[in-house]
Amino acid sequence: MNDKIVMPVWTIGLFIVVMNTTMFNVSIPSIIQDLNITADLGSWVISSYSIGYALSTVIYSRLSDVVQIRKLLTVGLIVLGLSSVFGLFATEFHTLLAARILQSAGAGVMAGLGLVLASRYIPIERRGSAIAMISAGSAMAFGLGPIVGGLISEYFGWNGLFAITCLVLVILPILLRLLPKEQPVPFRFDMLGALLTVVNAATLLLAVTQISGVWLAISSLSFGLHVWHLRRSSDTFINPVLLANPAFRKLVVIGFCILFLNLGNLFLMPLVLAKVFHQSAMTIGLTIAPGAILSAFLTRFVGRWIDQFGNLRFLLIGHGVLSLVMIAFSIWLGASPLVVMIGYLCFSPAFSATIASLNNETSRILPKHLIGSGMGLMQLIQFFGGSMSVAICGILLEIQRNTSLLQSYKHVYGLLIVVGLCSFGMLLWYGLSRIRTGAEDGSAAN
Repeated sequence: MNDKIVMPVWTIGLFIVVMNTTMFNVSIPSIIQDLNITADLGSWVISSYSIGYALSTVIYSRLSDVVQIRKLLTVGLIVLGLSSVFGLFATEFHTLLAARILQSAGAGVMAGLGLVLASRYIPIERRGSAIAMISAGSAMAFGLGPIVGGLISEYFGWNGLFAITCLVLVILPILLRLLPKEQPVPFRFDMLGALLTVVNAATLLLAVTQISGVWLAISSLSFGLHVWHLRRSSDTFINPVLLANPAFRKLVVIGFCILFLNLGNLFLMPLVLAKVFHQSAMTIGLTIAPGAILSAFLTRFVGRWIDQFGNLRFLLIGHGVLSLVMIAFSIWLGASPLVVMIGYLCFSPAFSATIASLNNETSRILPKHLIGSGMGLMQLIQFFGGSMSVAICGILLEIQRNTSLLQSYKHVYGLLIVVGLCSFGMLLWYGLSRIRTGAEDGSAAN
C-alpha cells in the first residue's frame, strides 16, 4: 500500500465525516429556535451522532479483523451518503434525529478503519506521522466545521449541512482503487455481543440525559448481561483480553476524558459566542477557525516529533495545555470573544497532538492480532466520552436557567477542569507504571 497517497485521501474523507459533528454545533441555537425545543433536547443532535459514530466505529474495527476493509468502506460510505440525502428534507426534530443516527451508522467506518489501516500496513517508524495526519484531519474538521456550518446555515439553513457529507461518495472509488486487496477470513460474528454493546451505551446515555433511575437500572442490567456473556462465550465482540490489560484500561480512561473535554468545549463555545456576545453562525465559525488552521499547519511537525521523542512526552504537554485553557475559560470567558479565539488557538493543536500520541501509544502496546478490536474499543470509549460530555453540558445549562448565562457557562467549564485534571492524574499513573515495567524488564534481563 502506498501510504503517502492513501493516508492523505483517507484523511480528507475523515475530515468530512468529523466536520459533520462540528458543522451542527454552530447551528444548535438555530435548530433550537426553529424547532422550538430545549437546549438539552437540542444537544441530542450532537450526542446521538457521537454515540452512533462511536458504536459504528468499534463495529467496523472489529469486523476488519475478518472482513475486507474495502467491503466495509463501501457499506459505510453508502449508508452515510443515503442518510445525508434523507436529512436534506428533515423538517421536524424526530426526522432530524433519525437522519443523524443513520449518518452515524455509516460515518464510523472512516474513523474505525483509518487507525486499523495505519496500524496494519504502515511500519512503526512512520506510523506516528500517519496517525498524526489522521488526528490533525479530525482536529481541523473540529475547528473548520463551524465556519462551513455557519456559512451554510446562514445562507441555506441547517438542512443544507447534510449536502456536505454527500461528498464522501466522491472519494469512495478513489480509495477502492488504492486500498490493498485482502483475503477473506472465515469468522463467526458475535451478534449478541454487538447488540449488548449498543444497549450498554444507549441506556447509560439515556440514564444520564434523562436523570432516570429506571434507565440506570436497565443499563446496569445490560452491563451485567454483557459480563455474563463475556465469561461464557469465546471470540466475543468486546475482546476480554483487552480489558485484562491494565495499560490499555488506563489509556481508554484517558481517551474518554480527552474527548469529553474536546466535544464539551466545542458544544459550549458556539453557545457562549451566540448567547453572550450575540455573534452570528458565520462569525462564530470565523472565531473558532484559527485554532483548527494552526493545528493543521503543525501536523507535519507533530507527527515527526512524536516519532522522534515518544508518545508520553506529548501526552503530558497536551494535557497540561488543555487543562490550562479550561481554567482560563472559567475565569475570563466573558471578557471578550478574543478569549475564546486565543483559547482555541492553544486548545486545538494540544488536542490534536494528545489524541495522536494516545492512539499511537495504544497501537504500540497492542499485539498485531488485537489491533482491530483494540483500536475500535478505544474509539468507542473516546466518542462515548464526547457524547456524555455534550449531554451532560446540555443538562447542566438547562438546570441553571435561573443563573446568569455567563455564570452558568463558567460552572460547566468548571466540570471540564475536573475531568481534565482526572485525565492528567491517570496519565501520570500510566507513565509511572510504564517506567516501573521497564525497570522490572531491565532487572529481569540483567
